Amino acid sequence: MSATFSAQAQLGWRAGQLSARPGPPTGQPLPAGLHRLDSAGDAESALFVPPPATGGRLPLVVLLHGATGHPERALPVLRADAERGGFLLLAPKSRGYTWDIIGGSFGPDLAVLDRLLVEVFDRFEVDPARIALAGFSDGASYALTIGLINGELFSRILAFSPGFTVPGRRAGKPAVFVSHGKADTVLPIDRCSRRIVPLLRADGYQVDYREFAGGHTVPADLATAAVEPLAQRSPG
Repeated sequence: MSATFSAQAQLGWRAGQLSARPGPPTGQPLPAGLHRLDSAGDAESALFVPPPATGGRLPLVVLLHGATGHPERALPVLRADAERGGFLLLAPKSRGYTWDIIGGSFGPDLAVLDRLLVEVFDRFEVDPARIALAGFSDGASYALTIGLINGELFSRILAFSPGFTVPGRRAGKPAVFVSHGKADTVLPIDRCSRRIVPLLRADGYQVDYREFAGGHTVPADLATAAVEPLAQRSPG
């Protein structure tokens, strides 16, 4: 499935702005399970569709992998929660070894994400009040940056061990969840989340911040806590 974007939308990518918005779907929904999406032109991005729900609009979580990562390695962080909670789980693939802004500028990864969101919104009735952007490590830094810029689209940002956030335009006031290991040697907590979180709170964002006794990882209980407000159905 392809999408044509206006010149204004393409210009917005350079500033980190997404144009896709949920609306009445016109395409056929995909069955439950894991699907490769080719709207980005590489069939590496993935979408997990939960078992059929009892009805109503579906929550959506976009999950961004870390540096040198891949959707297949990122999906297990939240896949079980998506199945239990009844939410769509979209995992894009970065064009390079990590996300574009970490190399200095927005562009190709925003274009890919916009195309993927258009496809998901065209196939499923997504709840506009329950769209979250999540990420781990470099993906968490990207999720914070993109989520704050696109706060009209994302109601919740889930940052697992972020390193930084890029200053820029901000819109809306999405709720923010941050977790970080006290023994993280990849992105040390003192230089990262312990600096990021106070700045977010000073800017008026509601932040649920969880430190844990561990390293550069995502504990399963914290992953579940992060998505609990989005779940369509309770575990069990």
